[in-house]
Amino acid sequence: MPDHVAVPDGDYDPRAFPPFAVAVDLAVFTVRDARLQVLLVRRGEHPHRGAWALPGGFVRPEESAGEAARRELAEETGLSRETVRGLHLEQLRTYSDPRRDPRMRVVSVAHTALLPDLPEPRGGGDAAHAQWVPRDGAGPLAFDHGLILADAHDRIRAKLEYTCLATAFCPPEFTLGELQQVYETVWGVPLDRPNFRRKVLATPGFVEPVQGPPRPTGGRGKPAALHRAGPASVLHPPLLRPEGRPQP
Repeated sequence: MPDHVAVPDGDYDPRAFPPFAVAVDLAVFTVRDARLQVLLVRRGEHPHRGAWALPGGFVRPEESAGEAARRELAEETGLSRETVRGLHLEQLRTYSDPRRDPRMRVVSVAHTALLPDLPEPRGGGDAAHAQWVPRDGAGPLAFDHGLILADAHDRIRAKLEYTCLATAFCPPEFTLGELQQVYETVWGVPLDRPNFRRKVLATPGFVEPVQGPPRPTGGRGKPAALHRAGPASVLHPPLLRPEGRPQP
């Protein structure tokens, strides 16, 4: 008899084991209207029916957690599978508190992303509605999604410290003031303009100057020089957040 064939055992009852499931939850951020916003869905089913939550759901038997995350994001927001397939989702951490879901023991593998140029979502699947919500305006969330959202926000703040991701939220040609606004929006703190400018220009490959006339600022200040994203993908040295300032 092959080794992998199970032998019936009269003392074995699979119903004696408590139900258990693996789920995925997604904290997806973007910058819209100069504010950090997060993608939320309003739950259409129990438990927590009618409450705001992060997109997500159960992992199917034939799926990996990453595949389930992309499927759930497409189903619950109405984003096309082509759009979702091209997104860079980063695994955040695993959430396993036994009381996190009233239905049964559910362990969630959370994912997060900070992405530019995402379309307006629409509800689908278990979600009655989906929309972008300002991060600082997101109220109580279902399950332990408030904790996941806070952890994810901290992760994307750190991501701006050591990657060039912030340039993706700027026009193809941008001023250093526009780049600084992205950092201030995601970090939630004001930055010293001369210090920020000095650090950006001293980081190899972060930005490159654009030849041509500077852009008028619209105020009394002198026109601002234009830059474009440089060839680097990792910042060395990293652009660290200011210490000792409150962060929402």
